[in-house]
Amino acid sequence: MSTTPKKRQTAEKVVPNGSIETSLLSKAFTPESNWTDKDEFLDVIYWFRQILGVVLGIVWGILPLKGFLGLLLFFVVNLGLMYMYYASFQRVDEEEFGGTSEILKEGLMTSFSAFLVAWIIFYSALYSDL
Repeated sequence: MSTTPKKRQTAEKVVPNGSIETSLLSKAFTPESNWTDKDEFLDVIYWFRQILGVVLGIVWGILPLKGFLGLLLFFVVNLGLMYMYYASFQRVDEEEFGGTSEILKEGLMTSFSAFLVAWIIFYSALYSDL
């Protein structure tokens, strides 16, 4: 039996200046991460929002939601979850990233497009009479 401890593989790496750099994905899922780069945090918001748009489109398509109610619920859920993510989970200072409106509008329209495509495809596949 060996007495040397096993190395744990983590998402951290040592950069040339001696500090430890964690992966973007691990920072995204770690509460109150240190976001030194504004663009990294906004990229996380953007991609979370794209995934959320597709997931909500699939859910709205499976549930037979239609019309203005589906659109309104998308914006309420999308904006609400993103606000809770950055204000409660990450606890970032909005002013460091351009304010609340800058964070909330990051990737919103592309997420809306992905939502619409997924919603239309799933709703049409499940409920249209061909």
